[in-house]
Amino acid sequence: MLSASNISKAYAERTLFSGLTLNVVAGDRIALIGPNGSGKTTLLDILAGDTSPDTGNVSRQRNVTIGYLKQELIPFSGKTLLEEVMEASSEVSALKDRIANAQESLSSETGRVKAAELRQNLSQLDTALEAAGGGDREHEAKAILSGLGFKQDDFTRPLGEFSGGWLMRAALARMLFRNPDLLLLDEPTNHLDLDANLWFEKFLASFRGAVVVTSHDRAFLNKVATRVLALEPDEVVILRGGYDDYLIAREQSLQIKQASAARQEREIQRQMRFVERFRYKARKAGQVQSRLKQLAKVQPIQLPRATKRVHYSFPEPPRSGAEVIRLSNVSKLYGDRAVYRGLNLALARGDRVALVGPNGAGKTTMLKILAGVLPFEEGERKTGHNVVTAYYAQHVLELLNPGNTLIEELQQAAPDESNQNLRHTLGGFLFSDNDVRKPISVLSGGEKARVALAKLLLQPSNLLLMDEPTNHLDIASREILADALGDYRGTICFITHDRTLIRQVANKIIEIENGQPVAFPGDYDSYLYRKQTETAQGGTTSVADGAGNDASGQGHASSRIPRKCSGQPLSAEEELRRVLSREARRLVIRIGEVDAKLVEHEARIAELEAMFSNPDQFNNTAQLAASGEQYREIKEKSQSLWKEWESLSLEAERIDSQLGALKADQ
Repeated sequence: MLSASNISKAYAERTLFSGLTLNVVAGDRIALIGPNGSGKTTLLDILAGDTSPDTGNVSRQRNVTIGYLKQELIPFSGKTLLEEVMEASSEVSALKDRIANAQESLSSETGRVKAAELRQNLSQLDTALEAAGGGDREHEAKAILSGLGFKQDDFTRPLGEFSGGWLMRAALARMLFRNPDLLLLDEPTNHLDLDANLWFEKFLASFRGAVVVTSHDRAFLNKVATRVLALEPDEVVILRGGYDDYLIAREQSLQIKQASAARQEREIQRQMRFVERFRYKARKAGQVQSRLKQLAKVQPIQLPRATKRVHYSFPEPPRSGAEVIRLSNVSKLYGDRAVYRGLNLALARGDRVALVGPNGAGKTTMLKILAGVLPFEEGERKTGHNVVTAYYAQHVLELLNPGNTLIEELQQAAPDESNQNLRHTLGGFLFSDNDVRKPISVLSGGEKARVALAKLLLQPSNLLLMDEPTNHLDIASREILADALGDYRGTICFITHDRTLIRQVANKIIEIENGQPVAFPGDYDSYLYRKQTETAQGGTTSVADGAGNDASGQGHASSRIPRKCSGQPLSAEEELRRVLSREARRLVIRIGEVDAKLVEHEARIAELEAMFSNPDQFNNTAQLAASGEQYREIKEKSQSLWKEWESLSLEAERIDSQLGALKADQ
């Protein structure tokens, strides 16, 4: 009936949907759902032929008729309600005119032969009119109008006497009366009461054509829909069933994605444990490099957002110089402890720097020095041309005025901003219109943090320094913070333990190592890969440089141990070394076997999870249940194998250490 193939649509830089493929056949009842602004109406326009997609194409079978009910009213004539609903196509009107002319000619014709010809022609015209759907269907039109809530007295009233809501019902009645092959309905239930809704559900249940409908009425969608097409923020989802079925499937899909992401993270950690344990072992150098390459190819699983993307309109900051700030030969001491000596650091315009390093490395100290709030013993701090600094630390929550409302707090920070923009900004930080008049004193810690962040970003700064801005923030709040920082046009330097925020914001990583900053251009994943590669290469080099005995077969724990030729019994130390070497070989073999089994199990788990995300692949509930039981069993076996792998790896490491100690004592 209708087919959409790989279509996409975008406005400016915003993509509504892409890669959308849909086949509509007779009997389909498709619920089109998605948040406001997701592109539902645009998609209906494309299916109706009123709008063209940016890519892809829409094809329709020949002679397929489409009825499209839009949300806005189309012009009506000055006819009565019943006349307007029964107004038919130009083809039907022409047939009716020809029938009227034939009837008039027949009434005045006296010749028998001519009258017979007119009667035959009139019969043919009646047949054609019936085929075109223009026969005497007044009773059908009245039934539709009554079902949608119109009274008998309304049928003869002029359309101009009806309100907007009733005119929308009239438009729906006219479309249902015309009986097209495909109904495209944009929010048809908006103006229907309960009784009209119930009637409409029954009408659609017996409708022989296909329906694509949007509605905010969950019960209606559950009753009518046989499939759901969901325009989600990052993908298009098509599932069988009603709206509640979609919610269940979406929750299951999210759980699968979360489980897959967790398993992926566990696998990365497992591989990294391997790298850390064997990076100094020459015989493992090839495997270490192989695993690092595998990690570099891993595509991170993206979990759905908890909030809608918000675009912020922050004040345009003054353009800074190319070099925003520089620290030269800075030394900072706390008592006798030197945190920095001879520190040199420069940030350039456009840098979005994440400071990383272990606790106590001096990240907060560096940020305070950059902000100019912490004195230092030696060196120089110099800001560039036109630089305006804003600094966020935990103490900023204490600087909020408890007596101010949210809107008043922002007005004090940005007096030139309109109330509308201040409200929009607060809305972006998850505060509703009812919240903006709340006093600061009643807010939670997380809410105060969001106010402080909004206040900070509304100030026209071009250098933003932030120390743990995600403290007190839940997942949704962290997402909107990432959105806000994405729209901020200045230079950023921040500290956070939230790796997701680092991935979303940073374009440069600076690691504090032994009191010195080490810069890594690029995003966080590039930094991790480079660190892992450098560590592995450095470890391999050190082993190769200091293990010349490996060439003779004696440089490693599992090396062959020469036996005594004199027939004398082995010493206790030699016997221990032999036992340990044998055990080390056994462990290596078993670890390899477990590794292979884990790869096999995880491949099957991934295969089953992909099947679960598309229930159409299962022919019956018994097959689904059997696959579910298999999934549970494999998961249990995998967990058991993981525990064994950990235990074996630790034991292998312990034995390697013992053999190394024995070798050192020789």
